[in-house]
Amino acid sequence: MPSRTSATMKALQLLRQTASEAPRLVFTEVPKPVLIPNHVLVKVHASAIHPSDVGNALGQFSYTQYPRVAGRDYAGVIEEGPQELVGQEVYGTSGREYAFTKDGFQAEYCLVHEDEIALKPKSISFVEAATLGVPFTTASQMVERAAITESDTVLVIGAKGAVGSSAVQLIQNIGARIIKGTRDADGNVNTDEDPELNTLDVLTEGKGVDVILDTVGSPTLMLNGLKKLAKNGRLAFISAPKVGARDISFDMRDFYRADLSLLGCNSLNPSAKDMARRMSSMAKLFESGKLKSGSKWTPVPIDQAVEAYGKLMKRTTEEKFVVVME
Repeated sequence: MPSRTSATMKALQLLRQTASEAPRLVFTEVPKPVLIPNHVLVKVHASAIHPSDVGNALGQFSYTQYPRVAGRDYAGVIEEGPQELVGQEVYGTSGREYAFTKDGFQAEYCLVHEDEIALKPKSISFVEAATLGVPFTTASQMVERAAITESDTVLVIGAKGAVGSSAVQLIQNIGARIIKGTRDADGNVNTDEDPELNTLDVLTEGKGVDVILDTVGSPTLMLNGLKKLAKNGRLAFISAPKVGARDISFDMRDFYRADLSLLGCNSLNPSAKDMARRMSSMAKLFESGKLKSGSKWTPVPIDQAVEAYGKLMKRTTEEKFVVVME
């Protein structure tokens, strides 16, 4: 790594020379951002490595521009900007901007637009705050699109995963009835043993569920889920198979006569401003402990983070890593 100067900072940077080659993730020194109008300079304390960050490092997003500092989620302190904001603890995440077309947060500093910041809850650590953005904003998007109310019965497929467990917590705060779909006996529906989801017939006395939040993206579970929706039912999903068949087929007449809705939710589509709105709206729930990370995270120093990425890219570990700058 090049020798350090006061005008540089440590960073994880994605490099690619041509569109035909895979990107390389390197730990390096890059120029420290210079404050520009309507922005703040954030001293980053921590940044989680989410599956989309791993996908970005593998070159799975065609719109990523190189070279690019990695990392969608962060928590830190505003070091430069409007006087009333300097010193404020902030946290947040991004759609397809930061880490894709703008430098992300796996560096010691990052520029963030003033409209795209959210104040970090004081009661949680920087490390925990840096892991919340992607799973909770994705879950929030699903809950919002599906228009969940306290009178609904909701099946969450993948309820033990990062997004699924976040959705469960958000739904609990709404007051709706939750049915957890998991790949083991810990949930209410074992989706490995009952991919037809027939357990729902017993749990709902044949009425069906009002909403299904599918965080897994299995065509089989989606198709069978559509058959278990009550009238006016909504199925929201965030994923699809990377390989293999992605097609499903259903009866159009049955679908419209039951007033059903199928909702695709892409967490990369919302703007950074919208993400900040979502993070701000959930801050009091994080502060009170009603919302919290459903996963165990392992802090890794930034100078060891390339190795952590490598384990995730090769799928040799089930650990979840959060990059820490100091």
